[in-house]
Order: sequence, then structure tokens, then C-alpha cells
Amino acid sequence: MTSRRIFVAIAVVGLLAVGGVVGYQLGFIAGGEYEWTTIEIESADTGEELGVVDVRIADDFAKRYTGLSDTESLDDDEGMLFIHDEPGTYSYVMRNMDFPIDIVFIDEDGYITEIHSAPVEENQDDLTSYTGEGQFILEVNEGYMADRGITIGDRVEFDLDDRRPRR
Repeated sequence: MTSRRIFVAIAVVGLLAVGGVVGYQLGFIAGGEYEWTTIEIESADTGEELGVVDVRIADDFAKRYTGLSDTESLDDDEGMLFIHDEPGTYSYVMRNMDFPIDIVFIDEDGYITEIHSAPVEENQDDLTSYTGEGQFILEVNEGYMADRGITIGDRVEFDLDDRRPRR
């Protein structure tokens, strides 16, 4: 009987270890601290720089799901960049958010395809869904885009190889 208990204990520990590794690899378990990068937004018409934002990178399932929910506020030049493996139609909600934001959808070539202004949701049981086409989604303080004249079609540039720890 004792050897059976030992076998069961080893099997359970092994399954938990494998589950943890697989969950981490697939992005279902948060990978720890966010990495940061800087993005630049320029006018599609003139090439003029319209904004520069330091962003946290949300590139796995857990980070994308949490988003800015654990954030009390953003600095004026701060945001979050959500990275999806491929272009598609994505929907974002204001789950447990403390402040309003702009939700900006960006295609695989860096062009803005949609901009939503999202207020704080009072009713967490009936969240508004903000949908758009793209591979990247930028979240910044509400009004950031309008205040700088940033519109659909403008270009967002960033280098995902230029990641750094906390700024």
C-alpha cells in the first residue's frame, strides 16, 4: 500500500509540473513582469510625429486578459501594447478598469484601423465590447488620440526586439 501512495504522489507532482510548463508555454500562466518598449505614432499624410508612448507589452494570454485591470492610472505618455500571434478581429472590454482609455487597433503593417473611446464600466456584468481588426492593440489614456490629432490610417512604429525591463 505504501508503494502505491508513493507512486500516486509522484504521478500527481509530475502532472502538476508538466501542466505548469505547458500552461506557461501557452501563455495561460502569467510570465511575470511586463517588458516595455517605445512606440511612435506618425501622420500617414505628412510623416510628422504625433505621439511617443512608453508601453508595457502584453504578449501572452494571461497578460492580455489582465490588461490594465491592475493599474490605477497611466502617465500621459504611457500605455499598453497587446500583441496577437496573427491579424484578426479582436474584442476588448473594460474589465475592472479604474480610468477611461482609448483602444486603438493596429494592423500587421502598423496602420491604425480603429479607435474607440472607452469609459469606465459601472456594470461589470454587462461589459461593452470594443471590436476592431488588427494584430496589435494599443491602450492609452482616453483623449490621447484626439488631443494629438491621431486618426485611422496613421502609422504606429515600434521594434519588438527593443524590449526592456521596467522603465
